[in-house]
Amino acid sequence: MPTARLSDIVRHCDKLLRTAEVNDWDRAHNGLQVENDGRITRIAAAVDASPATVKLAIAAKADLLIVHHGLFWSDTVPWTGKRRELQRLLIENNLAIYSSHLPLDLHPKLGNNAQLAAALGFKKLRPFFFEKGAHIGLRTEAKVSRGELEKRLAQATGVAPKLLPGGAGECRRIGIVTGGAGAELKKAAAEGVDTFITGEGPHWTFALAEELGLNVLYGGHYATETFGVKALAAHLGQKYRLPWGFLDYPTGL
Repeated sequence: MPTARLSDIVRHCDKLLRTAEVNDWDRAHNGLQVENDGRITRIAAAVDASPATVKLAIAAKADLLIVHHGLFWSDTVPWTGKRRELQRLLIENNLAIYSSHLPLDLHPKLGNNAQLAAALGFKKLRPFFFEKGAHIGLRTEAKVSRGELEKRLAQATGVAPKLLPGGAGECRRIGIVTGGAGAELKKAAAEGVDTFITGEGPHWTFALAEELGLNVLYGGHYATETFGVKALAAHLGQKYRLPWGFLDYPTGL
């Protein structure tokens, strides 16, 4: 059975994703979140680290779980009740967790935005949506009907998107920021796009999209962020000759 050292995988991921260089939201912890005994034989990938996906990873006999949304976003003490049970599962089953949020979002090849743009058939991509000291999204110029773009997004994610038809029927300047950027329609419009693809947004953005003359497609926070962890796990599987699999645990959000 092929094996790899956890330390080698972590070092490679940190360099590949520029983990130490990319600014993220407060309290997001990128990199190795939970270590195991140091030996990896199988990789699992999931969008979220949760008791449910940890149990799926254990059932898949994985000893490394790659996630986009990690365990630590706010104070996580005390480790009692469900938290204690999660800790027990991780330790007893020798499961390591590596998390990458914005570093994975903005990676030019493996990132959520790059992977979704490719799935939509877009080329000639340019940086878009400046946040936390970097462009975290991508934009392109194309001539595609709003209905056709809606269809492409549904095919790429497997989920019917929510369309806010605030702009023209033909989309020409399209921006992509996967995940939860729907509250930032003004920022997207100010950067010159007429169509904005993201995961989710608040109710009040419907009226704002009309005011801005902006088409918005909410493809689902979960659904638009399955791409990066799959690409990263596939890359690691190939590099270290390890089997890997994606653990689909959709939130519906």
